[in-house]
Amino acid sequence: MKNKRFTAVATAAAIMLGVCGCAGNTASSTVGGSTDVSSASSEAKDLEEVSVVLDWYPNGSHVFLYDAIEEGYYEEEGLKIKVEFPSNTNDAISMTSAGKADIGFYYMHDVIQANANQNIPVVSIGAAVQNPVNVLMSLGDKNIKTVADLKGKKIGYGGSVLNEAFVKTMLKNAGLKEDDAELIDVGFELMSSMTTGQVDATIGGFVSHEVPELENQGFTVNYIKPTENGVPDYTELVFVTSKENAEKNADKLTRFLRATKKGYEHVKANPEKGVENLLKNQNTENFPLNKDVETKSVATILSLAEKDGAPFLSQSEETWTNNIKWMLDTGVITKSVDAKDMIVKLVD
Repeated sequence: MKNKRFTAVATAAAIMLGVCGCAGNTASSTVGGSTDVSSASSEAKDLEEVSVVLDWYPNGSHVFLYDAIEEGYYEEEGLKIKVEFPSNTNDAISMTSAGKADIGFYYMHDVIQANANQNIPVVSIGAAVQNPVNVLMSLGDKNIKTVADLKGKKIGYGGSVLNEAFVKTMLKNAGLKEDDAELIDVGFELMSSMTTGQVDATIGGFVSHEVPELENQGFTVNYIKPTENGVPDYTELVFVTSKENAEKNADKLTRFLRATKKGYEHVKANPEKGVENLLKNQNTENFPLNKDVETKSVATILSLAEKDGAPFLSQSEETWTNNIKWMLDTGVITKSVDAKDMIVKLVD
């Protein structure tokens, strides 16, 4: 899925300066089943709207959000959720930092980049997926099972400086040189670049999406985890907001997180219902979902949403600090920043 991540953080800075107004161009849909049904009632009039900008169109990564909408958990907290899909470079950061959205669903490394490279004051208020989902993957017939097997191979990626750093770190960790493998920018075509033989492997695909999607197409897939090959452990997906919003609207954001956690617990207990609620909210025009793929995706996300000592939504200052150091050492960021300035704890 990281082939669909937008990487020009500078756009966020431009929005903060008023150069471009992305809110008017962002595809959006107010979703929420019973929220719409009750909108004419006095109770519905009391619901407070929360706008949430996703990293992409609805998929398994967002199952907790859509489950909480369909099960009415946000309404129980007095909230109505407006989900918006990105149409410009990392809208989840640019729109929240500019006050055009309440919450963004995005990536820990991008929050660090925004703060360090662009001085954009966005913070994470909770971790949606504690474990990494970005993997280096290849088709089975390439027989790439370790980083050492990448020597002499072509690796496709989406042009991200971060994924370049992942590959270079992995190669170095395996005792290889940077030029022992060739990086090729394949844009958004991570899967097709492999299936057509343009590259031998790719970095940036999600174990929770591209892997089951390729398997559903009949391919055998091997994948290698960057965090088992030199890259520090990190949190993949986080809920983002502006520092100002976190201070001024802590109560509303806390209620959002409480309801989202209820969605997580419900999906954990009823994964089939979670998939059903997700499929109800798919964007069939731009990103239709396959039930079998999303069933596998949700199972994977559930297995990665928490880890020992790190329950759903919790955040580790040590994890952020380790990644800041690694990003500085690899040139992904140009200056160091303090993890404490990017983490806000609103729920236990």
